[in-house]
Amino acid sequence: MSRLLRANIFVAAILALVRMDAASGAERLAPYGANLSETSVSGLSSGAAMALQFHVAHSGVVKGAGIIAGVPYDCAERSLGRATTNCMKPDAAHPAPDPAHLKDISDSLARAGDIDDVANLNDARVWLFSGRKDETVFPVVMDAARDYYAFYVPPDGIVYRNDIGAGHALVTEDYGDKDCAATKSPYIVDCDFDSAKALFEQIYGPLNPASAQPAGKYVEFDQKEFLPDGNAYKHSLSDVGYAYIPHVCAMETCRVHVALHGCKQQAAEIGDAFYKHGGYNRWADTNHIIVVYPQTISRLGLGFPFYTLNFVWNPNACWDWWGYDSVDYHTKKGPQIAAIRAMVDRLATKP
Repeated sequence: MSRLLRANIFVAAILALVRMDAASGAERLAPYGANLSETSVSGLSSGAAMALQFHVAHSGVVKGAGIIAGVPYDCAERSLGRATTNCMKPDAAHPAPDPAHLKDISDSLARAGDIDDVANLNDARVWLFSGRKDETVFPVVMDAARDYYAFYVPPDGIVYRNDIGAGHALVTEDYGDKDCAATKSPYIVDCDFDSAKALFEQIYGPLNPASAQPAGKYVEFDQKEFLPDGNAYKHSLSDVGYAYIPHVCAMETCRVHVALHGCKQQAAEIGDAFYKHGGYNRWADTNHIIVVYPQTISRLGLGFPFYTLNFVWNPNACWDWWGYDSVDYHTKKGPQIAAIRAMVDRLATKP
């Protein structure tokens, strides 16, 4: 057995023990009878790519999406090379994604039943954001995401903000790096602009004023049960996810918003910065919105037990938008998409 393989097995074993300890305090995500048809989703970077994939795959129940520094649907087409060039930093040799081509892919998948009927997108509400100083996902890629949506969504259903000098990060009103143009951990920047408010307004319409401080409860829940095979680690997901539950949702009908972190932005990397300070919860508190924060993990190759030969190369804990986990990553059959949908369905189940 090679030294590298032995080291990989040792690291995997240690990570497995850490995961078992981390999951020990997680509870079962409870049902709240949420309104499934009022579901929405948003994300940053790879989380934005997954948010758009989830929106298109489940457009029958997803009311709208907030896409921050993301890419159009199936931009990578199962190619890591395309993902890191055409879909992030296009140049003369690697042109920006073609929205018309990606529309053709979407239409074909819809006809096959792999995603919901794309006609559902006619009623969608979409909020898009690209920072002018983003050198990780070039603004031209977000232009392509806008143009992709424009094939389906009427003009008044799309808002695109690309006029703020932000880096590759989640933009907030008053939390994060004071340099709005920063692109560094925790990838949250204070630009005096409330992106959570803006995307919620676009999706749900006028909002009640936000609470000064979120008064609901944070839930640490078990993600394993939502995977088709019960194995979160196999799919580069954490055993533990987080949710914010406003107190009113125990008594009245709420809706669900899924907020997806970006690469290197999972809780294991940045703590509670995203799921407590990204700006969502104080608006959720006063507007009947449960916010779910699913979590990925970093994977460095062979899984555990090593004899399963489960190899996933996802060192930055990105969401699967190029096929590292499954060839079905962008459809309803994709394990990560299926897990997120199962979380939403649980919250929509009557208690």
